[in-house]
Amino acid sequence: MAGFLRALFSGGQSLQLDRTAWTDTLALPVFDGLSTEAAERLEQLARQLLADKTFTGVAGNEVDPAMATVIAAFAALPVLNLGYDWYKGWNEIVVYPAEFVPERDVTDEYGVVHRVRQPLSGEAWAGGPLVLSWDDVQHSGGGEGYNVVIHEFAHKLDMKNGAVDGLPPLPAGMAVADWAAAFEVAYADFCRRVDCGEETAIDPYASESPAEFFAVLTEAFFEMPDVLADDYPTVYGQLKRFFKQDPLARLERLNDLPTA
Repeated sequence: MAGFLRALFSGGQSLQLDRTAWTDTLALPVFDGLSTEAAERLEQLARQLLADKTFTGVAGNEVDPAMATVIAAFAALPVLNLGYDWYKGWNEIVVYPAEFVPERDVTDEYGVVHRVRQPLSGEAWAGGPLVLSWDDVQHSGGGEGYNVVIHEFAHKLDMKNGAVDGLPPLPAGMAVADWAAAFEVAYADFCRRVDCGEETAIDPYASESPAEFFAVLTEAFFEMPDVLADDYPTVYGQLKRFFKQDPLARLERLNDLPTA
C-alpha cells in the first residue's frame, strides 16, 4: 500500500485541450445527438476541468494533452447541465496505463482481516484523487454501457453529501423518497436477476452495492439510455431529472433524422 500511495501522490500537471482528440472523442456514440450549443458548453466544462485538475501518470504512464482531453470530455458530460461546482473539492486525476492492483486489508463477516489484491479499472477517493486505467478509458464511449470515467465521476457526485450510498445531493424539486423508491425497487430486482444467473445488458457489477448500482446505471443512462429506460423507466426518470438531461430523446431524434 505504501508504494501505491507514493505513486498516487507523485507530481502531475494541468494540461490544455487537444483539438484533434476533442473532435475524435465527440464522434463517439455516447455524444450522439448533442446540439451545437451543448457541445460548446461541454467544451467549456472540459477546459475548466483540464485547468483545475492535476493529471498524474503512474506506473510508467505519461499523460499527454490528448489523453487528458478524452478524460475531460467524458467527465464533462454528467455535469453538462449541473455545472462545474459539482467537481470541486478535490484536485488530482491519476492515470495508470491499465488495470492497477492495490493491496487492501478486508475484514470478513467473522472479524478476520485478510490482505487482498483486486484488479481495478478505476477508483474514486472521498476528498482525494480519482484513479483511472487508460486502457479502460479507451474502451469507453462506444454506446455499449461501459464508461469508466463516467462511472468514477458518478462516485464523486455521490460523495458530495458525505456517504457513498447511491444517493447524491438532489437538486431542488426532487424528493429523496421518490429517488429511494425508484432505486430500491430496481436494485432489488437487478440483484435477483443477477443471482438467478440471468444475462443482463447492464453490467452485473451494479449488484455489488447501492453505490455501484448508481454508478453503473449512470454509465447506462449516458451510454445506452434505451436499455435503461426499458429495464427501469422510473430510475431513468429520476436520473433524467437529476442530470437535467435526456439522452434517450437525443438518441431518438438522431434515429429520426432522414438518411442520405
